[in-house]
Amino acid sequence: MRAIGAAAVALAAIVGLGTARADGEMRGLWVVRTSLTSPASIDRLVADARHGGVRALFVQVRGRGDAYYASAIEPRATALSHQPSSFDPLARLIAAAHGAGLQVHAWVNASLVASSHDLPTDARHVIRRHPEWLMVPRQLASQLRAVGPRDPAYVTRLAQWTRAQSNEVEGLFVSPLHPGAATHLVDVVSDLVGRYELDGVHLDYVRYPSADFDYSSTALARFRESLVEDLAASERARLDSRLAENPFIYTEMFPARWAAFRRSRLTAMVMRIRTTVSQLRPRAVLSVAVVADQARALDDRFQDWPAWAQHGIVDAICPMAYTADSALFANLVADAVRVSGPAPVWAGIGAFRLTPPQAAANVATARRIGSSGYVLFSYDGLAQPGTTPTSYLADMQRAMSTSASPAASDR
Repeated sequence: MRAIGAAAVALAAIVGLGTARADGEMRGLWVVRTSLTSPASIDRLVADARHGGVRALFVQVRGRGDAYYASAIEPRATALSHQPSSFDPLARLIAAAHGAGLQVHAWVNASLVASSHDLPTDARHVIRRHPEWLMVPRQLASQLRAVGPRDPAYVTRLAQWTRAQSNEVEGLFVSPLHPGAATHLVDVVSDLVGRYELDGVHLDYVRYPSADFDYSSTALARFRESLVEDLAASERARLDSRLAENPFIYTEMFPARWAAFRRSRLTAMVMRIRTTVSQLRPRAVLSVAVVADQARALDDRFQDWPAWAQHGIVDAICPMAYTADSALFANLVADAVRVSGPAPVWAGIGAFRLTPPQAAANVATARRIGSSGYVLFSYDGLAQPGTTPTSYLADMQRAMSTSASPAASDR
């Protein structure tokens, strides 16, 4: 933690960081990429948000290592194949949203780059260009080590394994332990903020799928390199002699350092993104969607978001408190507010699981606890049976107005 703090202080001195730059209460709406596939859907989205009391749109412009904007780095999303090449969803959205007085935050899925059920075929896609960057679970590491990342079977076997674990692992992830993968993500963000008048960059999936990742050959080799100077020559020779039969020997002998190593490399990647955003678009807010349970975030996903918030590495924290349990929601948001330091907390509300009155009640809870706003997940998920995004937001606004009105006995 001391190392992170010192680095963050130095970073703040360079790029002028400090408190977040959000103006007033955040009233945000996550927008999944499926709503960005036509001019009509974008215009409808903006109209719904404006009438629904929303102030900011968090639009998923990088879903699975692809681009819903004019990217110089990654392939155009296949969902846009029916549109002319001149159609730029993000440019269209920014023009419409800013015209309606709404902020636009580019939602970037960071480490998650592909679905295991529908592998990208474009040769420019990151998993095709650099399969060696993909995270590997320990259970599959020995098998993939024998295959090698340049063999087509490497990605195929990793995808097959991931499909079998689809309840736990969302897809294929690239590893922050590989310098090339981290640099690629920084370049993606640099391209975005350099091209578009964004109000913010919103990172998601800045985490490991679980503590069982990343056991790729490159990751294990880099962890060994991080240790060797601290080991006596005899100890290093003893461990190296066992590498052939047990490639995990260093991680098994130094489990705490292995966890810290993965955590610190993820933090270092976020710090690089911080620098890029601040240099290229200083007024843009850098926010991050995080696993709301802090212990799970730190120990299972290696996502040290309390440190990111406390040391100014990010401008705002959005704990994904997607629960229908109102008491649990309150506890998760309260814990985030307690540890976030100067960074505002925007409560992530799983509206897809809630009725409009329940979502309104969560907003009231978050305000009472001291959050700086909320973000609803998601615009697309509001189209529940018997309702539409328009009617859901209207019903939610009415419920919020009713709950804020003084009782008759208080008048």
